[in-house]
Amino acid sequence: MVDAWLPYGKSEVCVRIPTRNFLGSIEPKEKPGVSDPRAEIERALKSPFGTKKLSEIANLESKVVIVVDDVTRPAPSHLMVPPILDELNDAGARDENVTVVFACGTHRSVAPEEALRLLGETVVNRVKIVNHDCRAGDLVLVGTTRKHGTKVYLNRVFAEADVKILTGDVGLHYFAGYGGGRKSILPGISGEETTKHNHVMLLGANAKTGALNENPVNEDMIEAARMAKVDFTLNVVINSRHELVKAFAGNVDEVFSEGVRLVDEMYRVQVDRRADIVVVSPGGNPADLNLFQAYKAVDNALEAVKRGGVIVLVAELPDGHGDQNFYDFMVKYNDLKAIEREVRRNFVMGGAKAYYYMKAMQKAQIILVSSMPDYYAASVFRMKTARATNDALNQAFNVTGKNAKVWTMPYGNYTLPEVRTVEEGGQQNESVETATAQ
Repeated sequence: MVDAWLPYGKSEVCVRIPTRNFLGSIEPKEKPGVSDPRAEIERALKSPFGTKKLSEIANLESKVVIVVDDVTRPAPSHLMVPPILDELNDAGARDENVTVVFACGTHRSVAPEEALRLLGETVVNRVKIVNHDCRAGDLVLVGTTRKHGTKVYLNRVFAEADVKILTGDVGLHYFAGYGGGRKSILPGISGEETTKHNHVMLLGANAKTGALNENPVNEDMIEAARMAKVDFTLNVVINSRHELVKAFAGNVDEVFSEGVRLVDEMYRVQVDRRADIVVVSPGGNPADLNLFQAYKAVDNALEAVKRGGVIVLVAELPDGHGDQNFYDFMVKYNDLKAIEREVRRNFVMGGAKAYYYMKAMQKAQIILVSSMPDYYAASVFRMKTARATNDALNQAFNVTGKNAKVWTMPYGNYTLPEVRTVEEGGQQNESVETATAQ
């Protein structure tokens, strides 16, 4: 037997897999965090890609806006903003002319106590802090994207600033391809209409994790960011322990590209085959706070499981489903096509998440191990359930047979398997190379 440990909330659970069935554990090729995050950020600020230094961009009279991620993202804003403020001060820019805008997108506002945690007391007391409101009446129309016809409405404080700065982290994203860079503009500080028009394109075949080329969501975001006339960007890549691995600064497109390269090194993992069963954890708290967020693990596990196989999702879900629209769509619609029609007609992110789960369950059965009551997991979200991970694995073997092969993915939200040799239904598809999981 092989004992495989998976994060579950703030603890771990063990699943026992017969050795003959176990293919291995698909895990990130993570890099350690730097010993001095402040020094790493200062290094990036002093060596920007494709732009002047911030200290050469701003001046005494500059009105400056710094866009930071809201509470739903792991970006270490408390590490990034102070060095930026110091650089601005070096240029003569005054703190009273600096505004930090939380890129809430269509999410709720950041509460004062959350702002304190995200930015630190010194920053909160030093500059003005505001939340972006996607439904505000004073949004500024900066243009319409050529390829996809999205009207780009932006936060007025940002649009009217002399110096526009973005911050954030680059990581895998399940329909934009990657988070970071241009995503701070759309959806970060865009109007609701802009975001809906962009996000409905997630229904396209190329809108998926790790995909940028011909991804309509990404193409639209890039064009919107160029319309926004961003002056400077600071992005970081962090590991699953939320440690800062590297910082990149300068032109938004170049910074994003550099971040993507590092993310690919760490989180794209080559495997030599798909399994009958994938036992996946989102990666523990906060990735498994609710079913809405935990979908990322399912999405990535789909790349490693055979059609007709089983995904065992091990996620604590202390906050339940996590989104009322998600719940309502799962209650109201039984048919994937019906959900797709409604998402196209009136886009809401919760509806899209229902679409994703329903589509996933057409490829693989999902068995959920969580603290969510069985009634909701089974009756509303249509998953099989088990109280313990080993019980779920036994159920999975009953579906797939005693000879079924098993992968585990302990950090599913952060790991993108790439299958180089696929054997399903007696057929083998040749590909560039064959490798096993790292």
